[in-house]
Amino acid sequence: MMAEFLDDNCRDAFILPDETYLQSHSVGRPLKTAQQAFEQAFWAPWQTSGKEPWGEWLTVIEAFRQALGKLYGTDADNFCPQVNLSSALTKVLMSHPRLSRGAVVLMSEQDFPSMGFAMQQALGDVDIRFIAAGLDITDPQVWAERLTPEVDLVFVSHVYSNTGECAPVLDVAQVAKERGIIMLVDVAQSAGILPLELDKLGADFVLGSCVKWLCGGPGAAWLWVNPARLDECQPKDVGWFSHENPFEFDIHQFRYHPGALRFWGGTPSVAPYAMAAHSISYLTQLGVDNIRHHNQQLLDLLHQGLPGMLVSPVAPDKRSGTAIINGRDNQALLLTLNSAGFSVDCRRYGLRISPHIYNTQADILRLIAVIQEAE
Repeated sequence: MMAEFLDDNCRDAFILPDETYLQSHSVGRPLKTAQQAFEQAFWAPWQTSGKEPWGEWLTVIEAFRQALGKLYGTDADNFCPQVNLSSALTKVLMSHPRLSRGAVVLMSEQDFPSMGFAMQQALGDVDIRFIAAGLDITDPQVWAERLTPEVDLVFVSHVYSNTGECAPVLDVAQVAKERGIIMLVDVAQSAGILPLELDKLGADFVLGSCVKWLCGGPGAAWLWVNPARLDECQPKDVGWFSHENPFEFDIHQFRYHPGALRFWGGTPSVAPYAMAAHSISYLTQLGVDNIRHHNQQLLDLLHQGLPGMLVSPVAPDKRSGTAIINGRDNQALLLTLNSAGFSVDCRRYGLRISPHIYNTQADILRLIAVIQEAE
């Protein structure tokens, strides 16, 4: 039996339910220290200072940006906090002059619907060209053939939640750059489980959140902006925190923030970033490469124990952190697993299984045994 990289101390760091939790593709489990970190960052300024707490709260958000910078090997100034990915996408689409009228967009039918909804409403008469669901979106050639000269924007999900497939983002970025196409990447399903250096990626915009593999809870989304694109962008959804100097308070003088924070908007939330910064820092110290290795070991066990049942990719370079299992009757199998104490879910192509750093070989071996008996 292969050796696991993790020890029990790592597993013990998280708040885990009595059941075996395998839904990190949906919501990651929180750290046991998250509440204390949250109270120190968010509540303490209320309790220990007679002044209004904005000064200390802004350091919380800066800590969030710094944590993202370390996670992705890039300058923290390139990140702007966002409430969710749909809002961040809308801000980007409405900010760039090339996308203001009659834009041609390439994306996949496998993308999360919310992204398509935002694309249609923000751009109006946009021509969205979809890569059909039956095509292999892990194949760079599939993308290259469709990145034709008239395409203005290519939207790529690093990982597709329904299929467990990993898009060839580095290859797509190279083609997009060569052909002068704006590239926007959604890393919601890969952040914290797939290593990625944004400066080396070369995309123009990247959207992410912390609710899944980063275990940071909802509300702490973010936008990364390539500095080379900043001067081209004039966001329409702005507020006092989009200003060069938010505390100038002159209604007649608006100047865009020189950095990514021009996409921020009005009065920001603080609480989500307090928890998320703490979680990102913890996982970054463990190393996303190590987390990925552990996850892939457990997925290897699934492939070995359930040959022919997994419809997600087998090749490590094409698979994400999520395995998709397709049984004879997926709804019946879901009920069986739930009754046996497994927290999993079911989508179009089968049951989604996402082992994280707090899952063990024993978890997966027991899962395999239950499925084998049921099938």
